[in-house]
Amino acid sequence: MAPHPLPPARRSLLRAAAGVSAGLGALTATATSAAAHRPVRVLQPGVLQPGRGPRRGVYVPSVPGNVLWGRLPNRDTEPSVVVASGAVVTLDTVSHEGILEDQGKDPRGYFSGFGVAPRDVLDDAAAIAASTPHDGPGPHVVNRPVAVTGALPGDVLKVEVLDLALRVPYGVISNRHGKGALPGELPERWEGDPALAEYFNVGGNVSVFTSVATSGGDLVGALPGPVPVRFPLAPFLGTMGVARDTSALVDSVPPTDAGGNIDIKDLVVGSTLYLPVRVPGAMFFVGDPHMAQGDGEVALTAMEGSLRATVRLTVVRPGEGGAPKQTAQTPFAETPEHWIPVGLSDPDGPGGGAQGTDLGVAMRDAVRHALDFLTTDLGVPGPVAYAYLSAATDFHVSQVVDRTVGVHATIRKVDFPR
Repeated sequence: MAPHPLPPARRSLLRAAAGVSAGLGALTATATSAAAHRPVRVLQPGVLQPGRGPRRGVYVPSVPGNVLWGRLPNRDTEPSVVVASGAVVTLDTVSHEGILEDQGKDPRGYFSGFGVAPRDVLDDAAAIAASTPHDGPGPHVVNRPVAVTGALPGDVLKVEVLDLALRVPYGVISNRHGKGALPGELPERWEGDPALAEYFNVGGNVSVFTSVATSGGDLVGALPGPVPVRFPLAPFLGTMGVARDTSALVDSVPPTDAGGNIDIKDLVVGSTLYLPVRVPGAMFFVGDPHMAQGDGEVALTAMEGSLRATVRLTVVRPGEGGAPKQTAQTPFAETPEHWIPVGLSDPDGPGGGAQGTDLGVAMRDAVRHALDFLTTDLGVPGPVAYAYLSAATDFHVSQVVDRTVGVHATIRKVDFPR
């Protein structure tokens, strides 16, 4: 199916974007973490095809045999690689946007409609679209797991995010029927309006192509249309998790107490995520790469775009190695500025037979986890900890679009003695 033709103004915008020209060379810019207002270095050395460009440690490409589409690893999934605790691993990730069925399942054909040359479409994205079965209920392309030697149930996997490089200088933001914060209202309201037809994909959903450009030396997302909207990039992995102890198919959409699609935008370079190990080897996986996201992710997706992620994977015990005691049971994140307890509306996901989408439940879960951290790990008396959370801690809606909704707290480290 042919994509919508690109208006001339949007072709010009893409040509001006960073990295599309094969002769552009390396470009380094600074993005800002919205939560902490701190610089995050974003390196864009053109298009990072599989096996090309800088890599550290063990390299795991996103070739078709190394990925799952629509589902997460479980205890029976064979790992793509086995590494020692403390190993650095570089994983290519592929965004599902541009390869999905409602976009034609042909990334070269889809992105050519926005002026992207065939050489600037990822080879692994095209190969996945052509040969990897989309055999799970979710949309995400997820890497087969990395097994970590010595990780056992009861341990915690410490995931340090060392680098997140843009693999392409463009992304897509989508709103699909029956999904997002306003299902049944959008995108239906825009259907039939000739002025908005160019934003609908071949399957009848809205997909907004967004190029990467530069502004004042920073990398920004550049939206199409008559108003020149720009916003800072802050790349992160929407999905990081470990395998659940089940042989059942695990949907890639709802996050759980083993991580997965938690969509916490603070997990940029320099952040750490702690995950409770459920199966031997931990079976760590990543996916759903984002170039930028607002808290809530209200349309349905963030600015989705493929990234090359470099992480350090270390096995620790709860209460040791920086891991709070609660990480024996639930994910917990931190940045140089904040501790980030995580709340979910339905921590066991669809495995419990229900699918809770109540933000109030997620909020209470986040408050309990924040209170437990302050009292158990930092030794703050309960009434004082509760008072502190009320006076000084922000609680953010992580996302409202993944059935299991999320809320996370940001507790300032500077407020407490080291």
